Amino acid sequence: MRSRCLCQICTCGRHHCPQETTRIYENSDVYCPTTEYLEKYPTYGNVLPAQSLKPKQGFRAYGGKMEGMTTFKSDYRPHEIVQQLRRVPAEYKPTPGQIDLGTTYTRDFNSFKVQPVARVRPSERPHVTKGKLDTIPTYKDDYRAWDIQRSDLSKPEQTYCPPTEKFGNSTTFQDDYVPQETQPRQNFKPICGVKPPTAPFHGDTSHRLDYVPHQLEAQPARPKAAYRPPDQPFEDLTTHRCAFQGLLGQSAKLCRPAHRRVTQNAPFAGSTEFRESFQPWEVPPPAAKKVPEYVPPPGAMQLLSSSRLDYVPHRTARVVPIRPASHRGNKKHPFQGKSTTKEDFPAWANCRRGLIKQQQQIPRSSGKFDGVSTFRSHYVPHKLTPTESCKPLNVPFRSPSPFDDVTMYSTEYAPKKQEVCPASHPSPPGYVYENTDSRGHRFFRRVTPTVKAF
Repeated sequence: MRSRCLCQICTCGRHHCPQETTRIYENSDVYCPTTEYLEKYPTYGNVLPAQSLKPKQGFRAYGGKMEGMTTFKSDYRPHEIVQQLRRVPAEYKPTPGQIDLGTTYTRDFNSFKVQPVARVRPSERPHVTKGKLDTIPTYKDDYRAWDIQRSDLSKPEQTYCPPTEKFGNSTTFQDDYVPQETQPRQNFKPICGVKPPTAPFHGDTSHRLDYVPHQLEAQPARPKAAYRPPDQPFEDLTTHRCAFQGLLGQSAKLCRPAHRRVTQNAPFAGSTEFRESFQPWEVPPPAAKKVPEYVPPPGAMQLLSSSRLDYVPHRTARVVPIRPASHRGNKKHPFQGKSTTKEDFPAWANCRRGLIKQQQQIPRSSGKFDGVSTFRSHYVPHKLTPTESCKPLNVPFRSPSPFDDVTMYSTEYAPKKQEVCPASHPSPPGYVYENTDSRGHRFFRRVTPTVKAF
């Protein structure tokens, strides 16, 4: 039978084993009932902490006095600065004759056929496979180039015909647009033919006219049932406690492979799969490209372009401005200084407006002030009547009859037998002490009672 800890035997929740420090490197398969660390994080073998590869700090500061000499001061040699001679530009003289529109590019350029450039990439070496790495990609192995022919254009050729007249061609909008007459839409709004009533509103509705009131029957009074206390005592057992029975199961096993310790003294093999499969080879230097000698073309060069041959010049008349002629030069007559605004809007005679004072409605008193205000002269004093207090007097209630101390709790309460926690005893009854683990948990084994035969 599985042993139980003192923490599991306790039923009141106040008895626990003394917890000690947790030992990390201890290899024990003892179940801890109070923590979940051993269930979630299984223990590993004896693993030493990794050594630090950080170099030791061996720098030592210089203890002597520092000199004020630097490398720049010790190695620098000043040189004499000589002023450079300024070149005087030659005087510009324009070349005689007309300007030739031919450029150096149009004279000296000769078109020639371009051949594809030879690859500088070294020839591919035969791949030697040793069963470790296949360097042939899937693209080279599965891809096959197709012989694709260039498809002809299905677009019809459009020959452009220049117009004979100025702005003679019509636009796409003028060709495709057909003007139509717009008709007004029909109005679907109903005619307002409802006439407001002339008679006054009585407030009679169909509910008020058709409603017939009915008299309700009196419901019989239901007698209240007298309370009867239960005969059996109350049991604090739930459905879960009655129906649930714990089942003993096996602990889960680890599926992790066994840890193999790596020896640090073994030498490291410097050969890798990449070094064995990819070995360096010599790359020849790229071949220098031979530039052919320039041979000028025979004959003279025609400097006529397609714009000069096809362009037809047109004589256009100068556009006459629509603005009126300026009369600024005619200054024979003196300036009159009259305008339409001055003639139609003459200046009015303006005079300053005087102050507007409001007449005083309340006449001022002529006699001497008596010192009596309106409140004092018109106030009528009244006699105050105190309000009676409805608060009851603070007098203790005394009754000649004796006090009846009978309550519902005293009549219906059924006392139960108080159970004692088995963990409160130094040795729990029905258990035998087995051992104590490193964390301080005391484990006990249940003693099964012996059944006597008849």
